[in-house]
Amino acid sequence: MSNETVFYKIYLASRKSISRVVSRIVPPHEIEDIVQETYVRICQIENKDHISSPKSFMFKMARNLALDYQKQASVRLVKGVEDMRELELLLSDLNKDEMYDNAVTDREFSHFCNAVRELPVQCRKVFVLKKVYGFSQREIAEQLTISESTVEKHISMGVKRCTLFMRKTQYASSVKSPLSVGGRYE
Repeated sequence: MSNETVFYKIYLASRKSISRVVSRIVPPHEIEDIVQETYVRICQIENKDHISSPKSFMFKMARNLALDYQKQASVRLVKGVEDMRELELLLSDLNKDEMYDNAVTDREFSHFCNAVRELPVQCRKVFVLKKVYGFSQREIAEQLTISESTVEKHISMGVKRCTLFMRKTQYASSVKSPLSVGGRYE
């Protein structure tokens, strides 16, 4: 059996497993592309004789392609920044993601989920695609057939509303805490 046939059979048998590995790294809409790219790259290798474990090699290749995609996605976000001071501010500790920091505990995460549920439907779709699945603004605009500026407005509104909701919830829970009522539960 030729190396080509061995790799093809291993690829077919491992597609679902490779998809699961890749799904931990990239957004859902990119999984299939990376799985296929894995096979294309393996087919392009001229001397496969030196590969002792084809299945491990294939998984490693898929993982590396997924990680490369993530790096490129990060670079795409930074490419749009013209001003270096703005970039430095984005990367500094002063510009922490307040919503993420507030959503660390289970209870706060539950409040955050409630905040997202309170968003208008279209805003919620855009916000979840951006913040949960990591889609770019362009990808969201194409998927929802809206303009990129509308996507940007929805993201901005989602961040503002969720932040306000989280602040209100945090304030309400701090007012009801036993320490703020003289140490007694009410």
